[in-house]
Amino acid sequence: MHIKEKGLQLAPELVQYISAEQAFHYRIVPKENNNGIITFYTDTIPLEDLLSELQIVLEFPLKLETLDTSLLQDFLSANYRQAQVKQNSELHYTPDFLEKILINARAIGSSDIHFEPYETQCRVRFRLDGKLVEQFNVPINEYPTIVNKIKIRADLDIAEKRLPQDGRITVKFNETEFDIRVSSLPTLFGEKIVLRILNKDTQSVSLEDLGFNASELLRYKEGIKNPNGIILISGPTGSGKTTTLYATLKLLNDAKTNILTIEDPIEYTLEGINQVQLKENIGLDFASALRTFLRQDPDIIMVGEIRDVKTANMAIRAALTGHLVLSTIHTNSAWATISRLIDMGIPPFLIANTLNISVAQRLVRKLCPKCKRKDAIKKELFPQGFDSPKSLKFHFSPVGCQKCHHTGYNGRKAIYEIISINKALIPHIKNNVLDIQGYLEEQQIMTLKDNALSLVENGVTSIEEIYPLLTN
Repeated sequence: MHIKEKGLQLAPELVQYISAEQAFHYRIVPKENNNGIITFYTDTIPLEDLLSELQIVLEFPLKLETLDTSLLQDFLSANYRQAQVKQNSELHYTPDFLEKILINARAIGSSDIHFEPYETQCRVRFRLDGKLVEQFNVPINEYPTIVNKIKIRADLDIAEKRLPQDGRITVKFNETEFDIRVSSLPTLFGEKIVLRILNKDTQSVSLEDLGFNASELLRYKEGIKNPNGIILISGPTGSGKTTTLYATLKLLNDAKTNILTIEDPIEYTLEGINQVQLKENIGLDFASALRTFLRQDPDIIMVGEIRDVKTANMAIRAALTGHLVLSTIHTNSAWATISRLIDMGIPPFLIANTLNISVAQRLVRKLCPKCKRKDAIKKELFPQGFDSPKSLKFHFSPVGCQKCHHTGYNGRKAIYEIISINKALIPHIKNNVLDIQGYLEEQQIMTLKDNALSLVENGVTSIEEIYPLLTN
């Protein structure tokens, strides 16, 4: 019988011959036990070298057979990642269960912890490098105790289970301290809790650490040197825009400068900067805060996000009256920011006169250096109709090992697209030109797609990770 007809689940007695770490490290899955000789599938070539090493490591008779890489990966994911989750899920509630989860998440670099109640159990997932990875399963009868512990520490109402609530926790561990933002949401089987771990190390990040190449960094620093105008950073939620803004404010902050920010929420406190929390329920929105800021003798203003025409108009007004305004906006590219502002109703000549620099950014996961695999380029890896660069002869694929928690990735890197607004672009802005690819190529300005392909070529990330950028 062909292996595809057997399904992906291996018999338990086969799975136990090797650990999850060994399975991913050596790229092997057990096929059968024939009179004490275990046959393994692998996609590693040559077989002889791997067989010699495995005979020493495993200490039992074995044989190897080759298997297609994609099918082998399916077997690994279906049997050994699940085995790891099952092992973790055996952890039952103890008085220090919550503390262990918080410390563990912080130690492995998780940004969020999700507690998700269902009919018989609560699933606990960590967000690692932008993706959710299941870690534990808690019996549903033990979950209310965990919720109450979180609510008490976040100063939330434990009796209120019908409405969402938000709070904050400060955790101390080994003489270090970190903050956690708490959000509760009523669902069918109980309250879903999401804990956002606020990494205070972000405050020490400089622009040089973020991922700009040399020419992009120079262009960006030139843009923020102007005493007035607008700096806009675009990208989807979770693309690192706030980190870029904080690194920029850190560079601009000094004793001679009055900096005001309006944020939703304030994620990190910055020494020497006046930060205001958005409170729309009492009328303190971005536009009204900006109006008040102009009476506070500011030099630099940071607005968390330009969401509507009212906020955009106030930002333009602040820039025209001699202030430097930094903000974010949701668009797909640096040039699309212009069209977005025009769609909001901002006159093109005002955009041309106030916008200093438009930045688009994304975060891409970096391949785990320990387990990434070199593969040949195949046309089907790219979107239909996309011509891969001729310089791209091979690429690296994610595999998965213990170091990267079997995700194949370890850490993230920002990529940028930076357009400085100059005289050559003013006619394009006034005419709302949608495509300036020719200008970008002439000025040797790298787009998000260009930077993403460069990371693939250098083995930093995978084609799969940058695929969404290639389709735009």
